Amino acid sequence: MHPNKKRLRRSMMFLNCQKPGLIKDPYIYGPDSIMLDLEDAVAENQKDAARYSLFHALQEIDYHGVERVVRINGLDTPHWKEDIRVCVAGGADTIRIAKTESARDVKTVEEYVQKAEAEFGREEGSTLLMAALESCRGVLNALEICQSSERLIGIALSGGDYTKDLQTSITGTGVELMGARQHMIMAARAAGVQCWDTVFTNLDDMEGFERETEMIKLMGFDGKSLVNPRQIAVVHKIFTPKEKEIIFAEKVVREIEDKKAKGIGVFTVDGKMIDIAFYDGAKRTLAMAEAAGVYKGGNLI
Repeated sequence: MHPNKKRLRRSMMFLNCQKPGLIKDPYIYGPDSIMLDLEDAVAENQKDAARYSLFHALQEIDYHGVERVVRINGLDTPHWKEDIRVCVAGGADTIRIAKTESARDVKTVEEYVQKAEAEFGREEGSTLLMAALESCRGVLNALEICQSSERLIGIALSGGDYTKDLQTSITGTGVELMGARQHMIMAARAAGVQCWDTVFTNLDDMEGFERETEMIKLMGFDGKSLVNPRQIAVVHKIFTPKEKEIIFAEKVVREIEDKKAKGIGVFTVDGKMIDIAFYDGAKRTLAMAEAAGVYKGGNLI
C-alpha cells in the first residue's frame, strides 16, 4: 500500500490554479490537503495558462508537507488527458477525478496516469487518485468506484452538482444530501477507503458551518472540502480527538490487552461496558490524535 493512502485528511481546501497568488503559499493556513483546481474555477480559455501555473507551482514551491491534490477536468472535456500529463510531470500527490460515475472512469484515468508516470520517469503507482461523485448515477455506483483501483484513496461528495441532478437545491438543512452522504460513507467503509463531505459556501454563516461539520463527523466522514482558510480551524477542532477521548481510548486499549491475556471478554472502563469490539475504534482514535500532532508515544502534547 502507498504510504500516504491513509494519511490524515480532515481539511481539503480548493484553490484556483488560474491565480498564482492563491497557490504560492496556502500551507501557511495549515490545511491537511490543498485542492489545486483546473476544472470549474478556471475559465475555458485559460486552461493552458492554469496548467502552466500548476506545473511550476508543483515543481518550485515547498508546500511544507501539505498534500497537493489536483482536480482535473471531466472525462467529457478535451482537457483531461493534458491535465493528467501536467499533474504527473509536476509531481502532484493525488489527482481528483471530476464527475466520476463508474469504476470505468477511474480505470480510464489510471491508465493515462500510468502512461504519464512512465513518460516522465515517475515511480509507478506514486500518483494517487480520488473520485468526486457529482450525480445520482455516481452516488449509486459508489461501491464499485471505491473498489476500482489500488491507487484510489477515497471519494468526495460534490453537493452542488449532485442536488442539481437530483432536481433540488442546497437548503442548509442537509435533508437533500442525507441519502448520498450515508450511502457514500457505507461504500467507502466497505471498501476501506476515505470519504469527504462537500463544501459549505456561505462564509457569513460560520455557526451553520460548524453545525454541519459536527454532523458529518458523527456520520463517519474523514473530513470536508473547504473554500476558505477561515474554515480550516473549525474542521480541525471537530475532527481532532479531544483530550478526554484520547485518555479514554488509552484506557480501552490497555484494558482490552490486559483482560484478553487473562481470558476476560467483557469489563467496564469509566462505567462503560467494553469488549473487544471497541479495540479498533480506540486504536483509530489514538492514531488520529498522533497524526494530528496532539499525541505521541503515549503522551498528550
